[in-house]
This record gives sequence, C-alpha cells and structure tokens, in this order.
Amino acid sequence: MNLPVNKLCKLAGMSRQNFYKHRKASERRQVDEELIRTLVLRERAVQPRIGGLKLHCVLGPELAEHGIKIGRDRFFGVLKKLGLLLERLPRNPKTTNSNHNLPIFGNLIKDISLTSPNQVWVSDITYIRTKYGFMYLSLITDKFSRKIVGYYLSESLEASETIKALESALAELPDGEKPIHHSDRGRQYCSHKYVKKLKKNDIGISMTEDNHCAENALAERVNGILKQEYCLNHEFISKEHAQKSVKEAIYLYNNCRLHRSLKLCTPSEVHRKVA
Repeated sequence: MNLPVNKLCKLAGMSRQNFYKHRKASERRQVDEELIRTLVLRERAVQPRIGGLKLHCVLGPELAEHGIKIGRDRFFGVLKKLGLLLERLPRNPKTTNSNHNLPIFGNLIKDISLTSPNQVWVSDITYIRTKYGFMYLSLITDKFSRKIVGYYLSESLEASETIKALESALAELPDGEKPIHHSDRGRQYCSHKYVKKLKKNDIGISMTEDNHCAENALAERVNGILKQEYCLNHEFISKEHAQKSVKEAIYLYNNCRLHRSLKLCTPSEVHRKVA
C-alpha cells in the first residue's frame, strides 16, 4: 500500500523538505552505485582478478569526471554491497624438478639492494593446460620493476626451449647492462646449454639454496598472477589459443596491472622511467 507523503514524513520523523532531500540523495546513491558496477565490470572484463584498491585507483579519475568523489572505505563498501569483492584463490602447486646431478650455483642476490631495472632477473616455469596436453611457459621477470622481460611457451621442458625465453629477454637488454640471472635449481637452468648461454652473455648466475623456494618467491608470484588474474589456469581448446592468451596476459600484466610494491604503477612504467 502506498502511503501519502505526509504520513511517510510523520512515520520517518522528518519534514517534507528533508524527506524529498533524503529521497533525492538515495536516488543519487543508486545511480552512483550503478555507474560503479558498470565501470568495475568493464575493467574486470579485461583484468578479471583486479582488486578493490587498484580499482579505486584506476576508476577514481573517471568517477570524478561524473561528479562522484568516493573514498577508499566507501568504495569497498559499495563493492561489498554489489557482491564485487574477490574471493581468495588457492596457491599453485610447486613444479620444480631439482632431482639431477648437474652443477648448481650459489645465491648471489640474498642481500643485494636493488636501485634500478636490469640488475636482477628471476626465472621460473609454469604449466599451461590445453585440451591436447600440457604446454610450458618459461618466464623471466625483472626483480626491480616486476616487468616480464622475456617469455616462451613451448611443448616440452627441454632446456633448448627454456633458453628461448632467455633469448627474448637478452634481445631487449640495453647495451652495457649485465643482470644477475636468478632461478631455482631446476634441471633446465642447471643444464650445460643454459649455463653456457648465460656465461656467453656475461650474465651472473644465481640459484636458490637447497629447499628454499621462498628465495624465488617473486617468480612464483608472477606465475600465480598470470594464472589467477589473467585466466591462464583455464584449459585452452588449442595450442594456438593458449599462445594468444599468454601473449595477451603478459601484455596486460606489464602495461595495465598496478602493483602496490610499485606505488600503484605498472611494471612497464617503472621499467621505462627508471631505466
């Protein structure tokens, strides 16, 4: 039953003027929240796992253009109300095979202080599932800027395939820069071919200590981001689809993803500005 405005005002304990003011504010909030929903869903269509803090940073200027000035706490409240907060995902399983008799190297970066890109590169390999079996994504990430500087998606775990990620990173390395290459003790990185390639390019060789996977945490973190935030944990219908998705994911990670550790800048921004 619809009550007259006078009775509604009396029940609410407010004047007729305040009633209309309150209703106008309520309607404005609904409009604001609908715009926030639209913008969040638009951003999540590109970056499915982008969180609230980064959304607030990315969408803030656009919301301000529409006359919506919203603080972080209220923004999180709106996301919660709209059911747009992200759920935590489980960690990825470890994939390193260090059961071999190849030469290993010590950890050169344990106490190093970084001041710019191309001082330390961290490397790792992760699985990509396709309908026709696994593919293997080798990644090389700059430890300072968090930028993925080299990658290669292959159909085998042979060192000759992993080297192609290293070659793509070396191709973009400025003259005179000699980073330390840090990895786990996986057989690909300890292989004679891989070590020879590093030494030929005067690249320092650093590896995690025995059973200390945390020493390569950044590389594993990047793997997790690509899978959880950019959907590389899906089963792809073809190897070509996997290749295309990997390329898109790495582009978005490097050029669109804001990092708290980088003061909410993207890896490419930091890599370009500082370098």
